[in-house]
Amino acid sequence: MLGYDDKRNFYRMMVNSPCELAILDDPAHRTISAICKDISATGMSLEIEHASMEVGTLLDVSIESNSDQIPSLSAKAKVLRCTAETETSCLIGVEISEIK
Repeated sequence: MLGYDDKRNFYRMMVNSPCELAILDDPAHRTISAICKDISATGMSLEIEHASMEVGTLLDVSIESNSDQIPSLSAKAKVLRCTAETETSCLIGVEISEIK
């Protein structure tokens, strides 16, 4: 599937959908709200209203669907990168390790 602009193995689908992240590394299993900017077969790009998130953080990602035609998504993922967007938000790239 290589050969298109992105040079990735899987196409990205732009979704811009609200989602919830449960931080599995946090003993309190804290949850935060995010926006899933895009998703592919192996990863996602998520925007969060926090200054940063550590690479390697394990997450449970939940994206609720408003459509009967499209199922909700629940997945385990690991943070691979974190890039500051503003002083109070960042864009994180995650690798999906399991779809539940």
